[in-house]
Amino acid sequence: MKALTIIAYTGAAAGLAALGVTMAKTNPSQVEYEEYAVQRLTKYLKTDVCKKTTNILENLIHFNCEKLVDSANPQMQEIIARTTERQNYMIFSIYRTDLKINAWMPSYKFETVGAFDQFYTYTAEEQ
Repeated sequence: MKALTIIAYTGAAAGLAALGVTMAKTNPSQVEYEEYAVQRLTKYLKTDVCKKTTNILENLIHFNCEKLVDSANPQMQEIIARTTERQNYMIFSIYRTDLKINAWMPSYKFETVGAFDQFYTYTAEEQ
């Protein structure tokens, strides 16, 4: 019985070690998070913000909101890079972004976990 217990513990330890190594290798980088955040922000702006303002602004100044959002992607990545704090725990990372552009626009707070080459945003709130 003792040999079976030792084998079970050894197998569990090896499995946990393999999981830890896999998680460490697939912990996403800051740049990957920034790309993910820009994609999410772009999607939000196009589906929510542009749809609400399109008719009014397009009629007034022939403004295409979606093209403007696409052209602003490099600037959005810079803003996200400046406003994000990463806590790296080797097997996963937590990203906290406090997105505030200026006093006239609302600010947003995002908290995201990165693990296994994926991101999971668990907090997204307007401040």
